Amino acid sequence: MTKSPWIVVKWVAIAAVLALLVWIAGKFAAAGSLWAVVGVAFIAMCVLAIYGTTRAVPLKYLFPGLFFLVALQIWPIIFTIATSFTNYGDGHMGTKEESVKYLIAQSVREVEGAPRYAMSVAVPTGADVTTGTITLLLTDPKDGATYAGTPDGLAPITDGVEKSPTGKVTKANGFTILNAREVNARSEDLSALAVPTEGGGIKTSGLSEAFVGKASMQYDAAADRMIDTTTGKRYLPQNALWVPEDGQGQSLTSGWQENVGLRNYTEALTNETLRNGFLKILVWNLIFPLVSVISTFLLGMGFALLFNDDRIKAKGAWRSLLILPYALPGFVTALVWRQMFNQDPNFGLINKTFGWSIDWLGDPTWAKVAILITNLWLGFPYMFLICTGALQSVPGDVKEAAKIDGASGFRTIRSIVMPLVLVAVGPLLVASYAFNFNNFALIYLLTNGGPFEGNQTQVGSTDLLITYAFRLAIGGTTPNFGFAAAISMFIFIIVALISLQGFRSTASLEDVN
Repeated sequence: MTKSPWIVVKWVAIAAVLALLVWIAGKFAAAGSLWAVVGVAFIAMCVLAIYGTTRAVPLKYLFPGLFFLVALQIWPIIFTIATSFTNYGDGHMGTKEESVKYLIAQSVREVEGAPRYAMSVAVPTGADVTTGTITLLLTDPKDGATYAGTPDGLAPITDGVEKSPTGKVTKANGFTILNAREVNARSEDLSALAVPTEGGGIKTSGLSEAFVGKASMQYDAAADRMIDTTTGKRYLPQNALWVPEDGQGQSLTSGWQENVGLRNYTEALTNETLRNGFLKILVWNLIFPLVSVISTFLLGMGFALLFNDDRIKAKGAWRSLLILPYALPGFVTALVWRQMFNQDPNFGLINKTFGWSIDWLGDPTWAKVAILITNLWLGFPYMFLICTGALQSVPGDVKEAAKIDGASGFRTIRSIVMPLVLVAVGPLLVASYAFNFNNFALIYLLTNGGPFEGNQTQVGSTDLLITYAFRLAIGGTTPNFGFAAAISMFIFIIVALISLQGFRSTASLEDVN
């Protein structure tokens, strides 16, 4: 009898989790993501099988960790690998059919005398009005029927619909109506939206009306060609784009996503411009974390040895002061150092203090020095903390024995203290190298990967592979997520190999004990 309340609590918790998973599966189903629905259903079955029975006790503890391991580690890796074999990027985000539908809808022009719909702009209930998917709530002037218009087409709506005397929808279940200010803020999204119809589409006209128009672009399925009916120009599919059949003029703006095999990888290694930039970045990317780890470790270890001496007074206060750079947010410190490195003596504290005129952030070499100095400031407190902890774990009798044997202080540190300290901090040094290998925030905030030499803006003198991939994926004029994913895989492989070798080397230090 004493267990019955806990059984009720258990089944209530299981029911709540299953209800949440059913709701998530419904969202995926509405979006047409079949595999996601299957995945959620599998998770629901696991929850019921593991926690609904008295068996599989170890799995009751392991399952949450396994779930988050797959969701946050394994799945992103699999998705990145899959993306690296595609041309996914700006203008290549949908299917070929979606590209055809988009181009036809975007070519819609109002037909003289065509009826106009009374229109309200809405987003799904619960969605952010500034980012949610826009839906046009339309009232047919002929029969007063109401529809929800999206890039997928028109769908009739009747549930909870209320209209103003002019026919505009003022309320509908499942939708949040945007006010005039919110509609104006989404004007760019509205101008790009076209609701496809037979032979044309519906587009917005102002804040409260939408017109039915005719498309100037048509698709010839038999010939697999897009045709501009106003000019007669024909476009054929090539490299996932619609290009002019006669070779004259520009391609159409919307392409589609397709598998490109190893093209992203071979392009990174064979394209002369990309290869030279990639190799230059890779060399700096290998040097930067190595110098950072060595410099921060030596400085942190030096301070740790100094304040481990019993003759130093007020050690607690000094140690507190030394960890302040580590306690402050890294992005704030990076921005402060950026201002300190300003070339203008009136603003740059370093040049003003020493009377220099060094272009810290404008010269490729000095920019690298500035990054290493900033990272030394940010990183040595961490090394100071872990080295202090490791030093305090070194047995005193070992050092005392070395002193009796006549070993000097330096010899004691080199031959006894350092090997014992490295047993503890060795794996952390490897982890620090991996962290600095992908130290995106420091590079982005301090130099943004620059300075950029010549007329190119893709490869910066202080870029790491991670900032290079970011620029390709998001920062450029034509984001290329597939190529950036390939660069990310290079990063993953390099870091994995270095970390593997590093951990193997640090494992041998355990023999010191």
